[in-house]
Amino acid sequence: MFYRYLVIVALIFLYGNLDVNCQMHEPDEIMPEFYAPLENWTVTQGRDIYFTCTVNNLGKYKVAWIKSDSKAILAIHTNLIAHNHRLTVTHNGHNTWKLHVFNVQKNDTGSYMCQINTQPMILQTGYLDVRIPPNILDEADIEGPGSAAMEGGTIRLRCRSTGKPEPKVHWKRKDNRHIVIRSDGAREKQESATVKGDTLELSNVHRTDMGKYLCIAKNNVPPTVSKEFNVQIHFHPMIKVTNQLVAAPTGSNVHIQCYVETSPKAMHSWAKIDGGDLMPNTKYKMSETPINEYSLQMDLTITSLEPKDFGGYLCIAKNALGKAEGSIRLQELHLPSAPTTSEAPPPEPEEEGDGESGGADEENLVPVEGEPTADGDDQSLDDQQRQQEQQRHPSESTKKPPQTAHGGESGNGGSGGGGVRHHDNKQRHGSGKGSGSECPARWLLVLAAVVVVTLFRSPVVSRW
Repeated sequence: MFYRYLVIVALIFLYGNLDVNCQMHEPDEIMPEFYAPLENWTVTQGRDIYFTCTVNNLGKYKVAWIKSDSKAILAIHTNLIAHNHRLTVTHNGHNTWKLHVFNVQKNDTGSYMCQINTQPMILQTGYLDVRIPPNILDEADIEGPGSAAMEGGTIRLRCRSTGKPEPKVHWKRKDNRHIVIRSDGAREKQESATVKGDTLELSNVHRTDMGKYLCIAKNNVPPTVSKEFNVQIHFHPMIKVTNQLVAAPTGSNVHIQCYVETSPKAMHSWAKIDGGDLMPNTKYKMSETPINEYSLQMDLTITSLEPKDFGGYLCIAKNALGKAEGSIRLQELHLPSAPTTSEAPPPEPEEEGDGESGGADEENLVPVEGEPTADGDDQSLDDQQRQQEQQRHPSESTKKPPQTAHGGESGNGGSGGGGVRHHDNKQRHGSGKGSGSECPARWLLVLAAVVVVTLFRSPVVSRW
C-alpha cells in the first residue's frame, strides 16, 4: 500500500515537471513599444492642442490617457472617462491615438501620460504649459485714498494684475506728459515718462497733475492690457482777465473774455455791474472753449453797441468750494472825424494875364517925343515888375548889391534914371534866362517891351 502512494506521488511530480518544461520552451511574446515621444506644448489660453501617442505591437493591451498631477484617468482606448466636454480621444484604426484638448485653460497646465497596461506597465509623458495674458482687476479692488484729492493732498493708485507668467506693471500719462513725483514737502520733484510698480503715489498734488493715467500690464503674452484712472484735483475757482479795459465805438460789436480754472466743474455766467445777470440772446452771445481738464475760456460778444452798454462787466465761476469773479471795463471809443478833402481851386491867371495884356498894350504904344508920361504910372509898373521877379527868385533878389540904388542916385538926371531901370531890367532878363523852364517866352517879350518904353521916356528922378 505504501508503494502505491509512492508511485502516485512520483507520477504527479513527473507530470508537473514536464508541464513546466513545456511552458519554458514556448516562443517569447512581442511586447508593445512607443514609436515616438509625446509632444510638449506651450500655448496661450484659449488655444486648441493635441497629444499624439503611437504604439507598435500593442496586441491584447490597451492605451490609456492619464493626467499626472491628479492621477485621473481621462480615457481608455477610445472611451472617454473624464466628464470634460473639452476633451476627446481619436484612433486612426492602426497604431495612433490622440488626446485633444480644446480651449485650453489655466487648470489644464501639467503632465499628460500615454500608458499601456503591460506588466510592468510602460508609459510616456508630455507637458502642457498654458500662458495666460495679463488681466487687470476691477477698480473695486483698488486700495488707497482714491483718485481724487484737494490740491496739496496725496493720491495713491493701485493696479493689481494677473497672468502667467506674472505681469510687469508700469504707469504713464495718457497725454504723454511726464509724471511728477514730489517729496520733502514739495521742495524736490522728479519727472519721468513712466513709473514702474503696481502702486503709484502722488504727494503734494498740484492741479497740473490732474488728468488721465494709464496702468499698463504685460508679460510677453499678447495682448498687453491697460486700465485708465482719472485723477481729480479739487481747488477754489480762479479767474484770469488778460484785458481789463476794452474800448469800442458805438454801433460796433465787441468781444471780451476770461480764463477760468476750477475743479470740480463750476457754473459760469456773465453779469453787468449794477445791472444783473446777462442771458444769451441776439444782443449777448456767450460761448465756452475748454483748454484742459481744469481750465476753459469764457467769451462774451456784445453786438451793436449802444451808450447804455458801456460800463463794467463780470465773469463769474462758482463751484462747491467757492466763487470767483473777474471784472472788465467797457468804454466808448471816440474815433476822429474823417477830414473832408476838397480840391484847391486852380490858380487864377489874372496876374499873368494882366502882365501879358499890359505888355501887349505897351508893345502897341508908339512913343512920341515930348509927350509927357506920368512918373507914378512908370514907377508903379516898375514896382510890380520887381515884386513879381522877387517872388519868383527870392534868392537872387536878396543877393542884389546895394550899390545899384546908390549908382542911380549919383547918375545924371534922366540918363541916371534910365540907366538904373535898364540895369535892373537886364538883371531880371538874365535871371529869366537862367530859369527858362519857369518863365515863358512871352514874359521875355514883355520885359523887352518895358525896356524899350523906359528908354524913350522923359528923364525922371530916381527914387532909389
